[in-house]
Amino acid sequence: MTATLPSAEQQRPRHFNDVEGWFPSLDQVLFASLLSRQQRRGERGDLLEMGVYLGKSAIFTGTFQGDGERFTVCDLFDAPAPDESNAAEARKSYASLTRVAFEQNYLAFHEELPEIVQATTSVLGDRIAPDSCRFVHIDASHLYEHVVGDIGTAQQSLLPGGLVVMDDFRSEHTPGVAAATWEAVFSRGLRPICLSTQKLYATWDDPEPVQDDLLAEARGRGDMNISIQEIAGRRVVRFSGRPKPPAAPASRFAGDAARDTTAGASTASARPLARRSTARRVAADLLPPVVTRAIRRHRRG
Repeated sequence: MTATLPSAEQQRPRHFNDVEGWFPSLDQVLFASLLSRQQRRGERGDLLEMGVYLGKSAIFTGTFQGDGERFTVCDLFDAPAPDESNAAEARKSYASLTRVAFEQNYLAFHEELPEIVQATTSVLGDRIAPDSCRFVHIDASHLYEHVVGDIGTAQQSLLPGGLVVMDDFRSEHTPGVAAATWEAVFSRGLRPICLSTQKLYATWDDPEPVQDDLLAEARGRGDMNISIQEIAGRRVVRFSGRPKPPAAPASRFAGDAARDTTAGASTASARPLARRSTARRVAADLLPPVVTRAIRRHRRG
């Protein structure tokens, strides 16, 4: 899928859904559930997103950044790719992506930008401290070798009990992500928590307490489909459907829509008055005075 560069107007998003990107309500619910659970349990740590596009999931994740926690995002944006395979992928799917567009979108919802690393995700091994993150979202390159490296970075950087989310692990156009993800499950100790339409949520620790909490919350909601699977003797939960999304981050430009609506209504209400005023002037000029006075008496009556 080739993206198109948003117009200048779209760089002032009035609502969360004005930000272009692939972040369906199901994953919004799961992100909110998992990140809120960490906060309720007092689990502190940094946040990391590899690959941000125009910032939709990053904007959402940033609302869960606590005091003293770092949120790091990494993307090439419009920088030259280091190799031809990466460059070809960028030309095909992200030709319009720019850092400015991401920053404008993010600052519409947050006071400060996250820490931005404009480079390939391969540099993060030296940028992110080991055992420092509680939540890592991998949504960068779809090439097998790169995804293997991203999973390694996540494993190194996650705290005990930390969570990793793999995007596009079962999309038909991203077999490299699927290969790297399931290789990590069967060979590198990654343990799936749950699956959504396109994302796998996992940990290198015990997934069952997290699964139990997610299942209890989903059953209480009643707007998500639940399926319990078993893979290699371990429980995996699959969620599907289009649940009601959680409360979205608020844009600083949200008031622009209300002002536009008010201005439009004022203009529309002014037009009939202007037309009536013009009609009255024409009537006064053309009709005999006796007729004009009769019309006025009739209206007053």
